[in-house]
Amino acid sequence: MVKAEISRGTTPAPPPRARVLVIGGGYVGMYTALRLQRKLKRGEAEVVVVSPNAYMTYQPFLPEAAAGSISPRHVVVPLRRVLPNCTIIVGEARSIDHARRVATLTTLASEEEAANRTTANGLDTPRTPLAKNARDAAADTHEPPGSFEMTYDELVLAPGSISRTLPVPGLAEHGIGFKTVEEAIALRNHVLEQMDIASSTRDPELRDAALTYVFVGGGYAGVEALAELADMARYATRYYHNVKADDLKWILVEASDHILPEVGHDMGKYAVRELRARNIDVRLETRLDSCENRVAVLSDGTRFPTRTVVWTAGVKPHPILAATDLPLDKRGRLICTAKLAVDGAEHAWSAGDAAAVPDLAADEPGAECAPNAQHAVRQARVLAENILASLRGETPRDYRYRYAGSVASLGLHKGVAQVYGRKLKGYPAWLMHRVYHLSRVPTFNRKARVLAEWTLSGLFKREIVSLGSLEHPRAEFELAAGRERSRDV
Repeated sequence: MVKAEISRGTTPAPPPRARVLVIGGGYVGMYTALRLQRKLKRGEAEVVVVSPNAYMTYQPFLPEAAAGSISPRHVVVPLRRVLPNCTIIVGEARSIDHARRVATLTTLASEEEAANRTTANGLDTPRTPLAKNARDAAADTHEPPGSFEMTYDELVLAPGSISRTLPVPGLAEHGIGFKTVEEAIALRNHVLEQMDIASSTRDPELRDAALTYVFVGGGYAGVEALAELADMARYATRYYHNVKADDLKWILVEASDHILPEVGHDMGKYAVRELRARNIDVRLETRLDSCENRVAVLSDGTRFPTRTVVWTAGVKPHPILAATDLPLDKRGRLICTAKLAVDGAEHAWSAGDAAAVPDLAADEPGAECAPNAQHAVRQARVLAENILASLRGETPRDYRYRYAGSVASLGLHKGVAQVYGRKLKGYPAWLMHRVYHLSRVPTFNRKARVLAEWTLSGLFKREIVSLGSLEHPRAEFELAAGRERSRDV
């Protein structure tokens, strides 16, 4: 008995688990955490994922979600379901001090608690330990109220990118982005609402502006979104007694001399011919100079009264990268090695849009990996393996992948593709586009749901309902409450 007690008393405490902090829940963040979750030994490390949303968005499906071919909830992957063994924090990183291995974070809870402390006669009355930590961290690091610090052993910076805007007059007031599922659904509702406006107005100028849709940017997002929405709107005109397909004006504005550079010059020229054959006005070597007062003014001097300006002209690195002590290149991305480690910073890793990674498989020396989903998913696998190697004292390996090619949709049953040097167009390219992305969307659950929706959409007619009220769900209740108050008065 005595021996047993002595044995229990001298048993050393288990070493603390290492913490892997993943900033971002997109392609790189989710796939890295998923592989770590599968490969880590029990008690070896804790994986914490910090993301502003509790889901990952599969962006190649956004155009089809906007056109109604796929339900919005099937375009996103819930992080808590896919990563049950990871800690998910819905919040944002405000700054990172890698020298101290500390990240400053904010969450909805910490912001609410900070706001509560500023009320009640200005008294500081934190109600939870988290609130106290947030207050102390904000005081020590001069961060905004509601922030708190989290230490880590390994850091994965994968915040993705944000829309790259230019100082175009009127863009901030009237422009619509196309990078999130919320923006895609809002754009669908907006397009259908404009058709409703055109159908019910007697003002010819208002009608013309409502039926004119300007898309800026000839990359994947701009071309696929325009093509899918144009097909949807053209189909919807059969249900309007006074709006015809020829009344719709679709304009694509691209600053360079070609569109869809990922599929090659020849396929880009074919895409231009295909779009123009469908009465879509493609303006190459043209810029948007202004969209003030709901008038799109182009650099070639043309003016289009319009109530719809969709901005898809590129992306830029996430602002969090500038709030770190890690090395950045001229474009604001993290300078990384072929092992996906941040150059000159131990235990810091990155991939995807946020990282400048050398492309070892490219024929040109000094080439960098393109910031696309094809590289991001594969980089995440190598990144997770290299983090495991770092935790276990092993040697990480280089990332090397030869780019297979690209596929793009030009609307229903139309597309372009260049895969392993082979060029496809029309229906075969569109079919390859669907097959490829169905194979890449995460989880069998999502694959089955997307395939079922595609099958049903082929059997039944398109849905053309606008649910614009979803963006303001309390509007009707507030109106009712206001009327009740006015009666009482």
